[in-house]
Amino acid sequence: MATLKYSRQRECIKEYLMHTTEHPTADTVYEHVKEEFPRISLGTVYRNLNLLADMGEALKITTLDGGDRFDGCTKPHYHFTCTSCGAVIDLDMDVKYFHEMNEAAGKNFDGLIESHTTLFSGICPACFKKGKN
Repeated sequence: MATLKYSRQRECIKEYLMHTTEHPTADTVYEHVKEEFPRISLGTVYRNLNLLADMGEALKITTLDGGDRFDGCTKPHYHFTCTSCGAVIDLDMDVKYFHEMNEAAGKNFDGLIESHTTLFSGICPACFKKGKN
C-alpha cells in the first residue's frame, strides 16, 4: 500500500473527531473545519472521514435512519441512538461484554471473529424525561 500524503485538512478533521463526544455527521464536521479551511469542500470532508474510518483512525456509525455519524474513539465500545431525537451516545459498558460477544458468535462459526458492531436504540434520557416516547 502506498504511503498516504500528509494533509492538514485531514489532520484538522481527525483532531475535531478526537475532541468531541457528539458523534457528528459529515455536515457538522464540514461546518467546523470550514472555519479553519474556508475553501474546503463537503466532498473533501466526506472523502477524508471515510479514509480515516478505512484506516481505523475513526469509526463510521451507520444509524437507523441511514445517516452516517463519526467517532474519533476507536477503542471497542457500543453506541445508542435515540429514535426520538436522533442523538448518538456512547454506552459505558465493560469491555468484557465486547469480547464475550465475539466468543459467543465464534462458537457457531468456522472462521475467526475479531470484532463486531452493535447499535442499541430506544429513547435517550433527555427525551425520556420530556415524555417523547
